[in-house]
Amino acid sequence: MFKHDESSPLQSSRHASRRPHRLPDLANLPLPMRGHLSLPTANGRVHHPHIRRVEAPVPAPGALQLLVAEARIAELESALSEARQAAFTDALTGALNRRGFDEAYKRELARSRRNGSQLAIALIDVDDFKRLNDTLGHHMGDETLVHLVKSLRAALRPSDILCRFGGEEFVLLLPETALDEAVAAISRFQRQFAASAVPGCALAVTFSAGVVVRQNSESLEDVILRADAATYAAKRAGKNCVISG
Repeated sequence: MFKHDESSPLQSSRHASRRPHRLPDLANLPLPMRGHLSLPTANGRVHHPHIRRVEAPVPAPGALQLLVAEARIAELESALSEARQAAFTDALTGALNRRGFDEAYKRELARSRRNGSQLAIALIDVDDFKRLNDTLGHHMGDETLVHLVKSLRAALRPSDILCRFGGEEFVLLLPETALDEAVAAISRFQRQFAASAVPGCALAVTFSAGVVVRQNSESLEDVILRADAATYAAKRAGKNCVISG
């Protein structure tokens, strides 16, 4: 039998395990392998040379201040728009108030003069409104006014303008509308409103209306006075009717 000078396989593996682990020489590694090598650091964490940390871009102080200022301006513009709408709108019904109507009338009057078109105005007054309030209470009176406005808006054209002139009186502005057309439109709506009951109201509710068309050089006050006179004529004629002035 021959004697072997080298140690047994078991002893050889033990000696190998005691040898210190050497890190690979990066300079001798192929280039593709260098980028994918993970190296331990002193705190035990693994360092990946091929991974780079990308910081999120931070807006410059001037740009950040500009963004804050633009957001604040948008908030102020929204608040101003809401305040303007509240100043021109009746809080109960959502129709225009007197101030809002004055602005709308100036705009439509200018358009009527440019186009040479007619501008009709109808004054609507709820019949026996005081008796309604005294019998069923002011809450039901408010509900009646809200119902009237909702019904009118459903029947009107987008170009028509509705205003609560005061109490139970409403003024309707009908651009580019002749007198006979305005009377026919208000009469048709009057029949529809009389046939539709106010929710929760035990009484039948109607209205009287006076319709006029603005004459050349006639002021808004004069137009309203003529429409008001026609409305009172409708009241004297038995109510629930439309009279032109």
